[in-house]
Amino acid sequence: MCRWLAYSGTPLLLDTILYKPAHSLIDQSLHSRLGVETTNGDGFGVGWYSQSQESIDTPALFRDIGPAWNNRNLRELADHVRSPLFFAHIRATTGTAVQQTNCHPFRHGRWMWMHNGVITDFHLMRRELSLLVDPALYSDIEGTTDSEVMFYLALTFGLDEDPPGAVSRMVGVVERSGRDHGVEFPVQMTVAVSDGGRVWAFRYSSQGASRSLFYSTRVDALRRLHPDAAFLREVSDETRLVVSEPLGDLPGAWNEVPESSYGVVQAGADELHPFVPEPA
Repeated sequence: MCRWLAYSGTPLLLDTILYKPAHSLIDQSLHSRLGVETTNGDGFGVGWYSQSQESIDTPALFRDIGPAWNNRNLRELADHVRSPLFFAHIRATTGTAVQQTNCHPFRHGRWMWMHNGVITDFHLMRRELSLLVDPALYSDIEGTTDSEVMFYLALTFGLDEDPPGAVSRMVGVVERSGRDHGVEFPVQMTVAVSDGGRVWAFRYSSQGASRSLFYSTRVDALRRLHPDAAFLREVSDETRLVVSEPLGDLPGAWNEVPESSYGVVQAGADELHPFVPEPA
């Protein structure tokens, strides 16, 4: 499947998170420890919001079909782009084509979305699910992945007004369709979605055995644990990462997102809630 990370906090060069940690996302593209596949080389993408609030509704994307570990343009970009909120994703396809429009993150307006997982037997229900997308949104779907259809279903079901509710309704519809087609466990997902101000991260599977997902401990708590760690003095207390795999082995730095739950990274107190699909 895939690996991803979402960063929110003090504006940083992308390089600081993508390349410098001991088990960075670039390292994971070759040496994933917790993923289904060790190698994630079927494309990659980064998406970021500008430091200027005037551009908050138009995140930038850079996506390519090759592996992240040897892409010179990604290396160049990461050394020069600074952002307070960005996504990064490395892809291992579950069957759809290796093409740029199938690389994550996906974007619509101010929203970004990325996914690790699969709609099991998506080919059986692709037409049915696609026809549920709002006709005003349908023409914006560019690729062929289940992940992008999930995104546009969430947009259709009210992502702008209620992100957790929209994702809950999307999963409920996918599970109903899957079971109508004889698929016992239709949904496997960890999803990150952002509007440029907050990040919502979801961990869920129909089987109750979801792919790995972790969030970082609050920076003020980490400073107390590791007073000599210089990099912790360079970021705000509200800086937070959500990752498919820990980026390093710093004791106390990583916490597993509970099964069937979602979190909200935002200004002030972050939140963690149970996630329950809304029956369709």
